[in-house]
Amino acid sequence: MSSPPKAIGDMLTLFQQQPCWKISPLAEALQYAVPSVRRFLAQTGYYSSFTHNGAWYTLGSIPRFNRRGLWFYQDIGFSKAGPLTATIVALIQQSQAGMTADDLGDILQCRCHSVLVSLYRQGKLQRQKQGRSYIYFAGDPQTANNQRRAKTLQQAPAKQLPAEIAVYILAEYIKHPEADFPELAQRISAKGVSVSPMQIENLFAQHGIKKKA
Repeated sequence: MSSPPKAIGDMLTLFQQQPCWKISPLAEALQYAVPSVRRFLAQTGYYSSFTHNGAWYTLGSIPRFNRRGLWFYQDIGFSKAGPLTATIVALIQQSQAGMTADDLGDILQCRCHSVLVSLYRQGKLQRQKQGRSYIYFAGDPQTANNQRRAKTLQQAPAKQLPAEIAVYILAEYIKHPEADFPELAQRISAKGVSVSPMQIENLFAQHGIKKKA
């Protein structure tokens, strides 16, 4: 069943005025029943939030997702992957060396301890004890093994870089503060200085430099 063109137009106007809506206020503003409004959203294309129990909606054309596939409007989070469970699985799957609950909480701006435990019990994630908490790995055994190896390398004593290379890295970071570790390594290596993303990350950790994701 096709939706009335005027209703779709009115809905687009409402989302121009306010990028995120809950379904009941949106239905009230459009003067249509909730099932009809859900049909309008499906026809137009939309995302539901992974925060707030999926209660918020935005049109598919509105979010400007970051490299992790996330977009926030105030404290409302949306993900290309879908709901919170799918988003957590995707983030851990894509991580180099697994993630802790605190890592995910910082990225997702919400608590996710209980969701992680549930996903682990369902076999969708693997985990291992790290201090008083757990580090979570992908459910796929091969990916998880690669992540465990990377974590072991991260935790190994870091070999200190020569001072001149360290200065060169920090200078490049000042020029490109938005660059992540792989991009910084690529920029520096292109100029004839061989350095790995892990070495840069270790350098930042040694000097207490907080690198924004």
